[in-house]
Amino acid sequence: MSDTTVSAIDIPVSAPTPVVSVSPVVLPAPGRPVDLQVRVSAPATGSGLPIILLSHGHGFSNHLSSLNGYGPLANFWAAHGFVVIQPTHLDSKTLGDDPSLDPNGPEGPLFWRSRAEDMKRVLDRLDAIEAAVPELGGRLDRARVAVAGHSMGGHTASMLLGMRVTDPNDGTEVDMAEPRIKAGVLLAAVGNGNGGADLSAFAAEHYPFLANNSFAEMTTPALVVAGDKDASAHLTVRGAEWHADPYSLSPGPKCLLTLYGAEHGLGGVSGYDAAETTDENPGRVAAVQRLTWAYLRTELYPEDRAWDAARAALTDAPKPLGRVKCK
Repeated sequence: MSDTTVSAIDIPVSAPTPVVSVSPVVLPAPGRPVDLQVRVSAPATGSGLPIILLSHGHGFSNHLSSLNGYGPLANFWAAHGFVVIQPTHLDSKTLGDDPSLDPNGPEGPLFWRSRAEDMKRVLDRLDAIEAAVPELGGRLDRARVAVAGHSMGGHTASMLLGMRVTDPNDGTEVDMAEPRIKAGVLLAAVGNGNGGADLSAFAAEHYPFLANNSFAEMTTPALVVAGDKDASAHLTVRGAEWHADPYSLSPGPKCLLTLYGAEHGLGGVSGYDAAETTDENPGRVAAVQRLTWAYLRTELYPEDRAWDAARAALTDAPKPLGRVKCK
């Protein structure tokens, strides 16, 4: 067993329980090119279950960017007490080549606005979701909702937490903050484009909505997770520090978890043995699983000191996997 795996195992977490996972749960979505498909993963037992909305990224694989991805996170969080709901956003390759799904069309690029609307639609349709999953009815705690997202999913989650986006088509400022969401986890999320100056030439051309992200209004508590080797040259000229912008440019309360040696996949959070992971590291994934779980437990249940215990275990490890700072 590697040193990194041992270090991660030292981070305390509750005992796992069996998980029920149901997909696709299809939510009618008038005005959307296709209905919204979600996966729901929930503990088989228990009541008063908190909710995590998990937004996928936009990667090279065909299925990780859909309700079928992010098993290492969804399965872990569900086994430790959360109901995890994963939508398939309109930029997913799994939806085919329908012209209405052109990522460069009117809703594009990457359907950045529609993605946030998907998450709000999920919250609007929790009754239907409960009814579609056997024995889930009446077991959700709708007052304890968190959002998590990786990469482009981090952009989606940031919008729901209060980040403002300037629409490149008309220059209007888009505010999609969602008050039903009480906490967030941003995994390798995008930073501020600084008017486009901090974007790569590719991102400036293809993703102009990244040019002016404002974190000044992102007031909802969040844990920002960034790899210190996540250069993301296809997106930014600033290097790895760009992914820490959601922490450094937003007001508190926020925490920043910097993972040593981690690249954009953060060890492999988007899928099991995924070929697109450039820094595959099971110990690093285990650390992300446990630290994000602990953070959300304490944010949603302030009397639960899981986050304090997890931070102490990370800091006290003989070879720490990363560092945490908070404000």
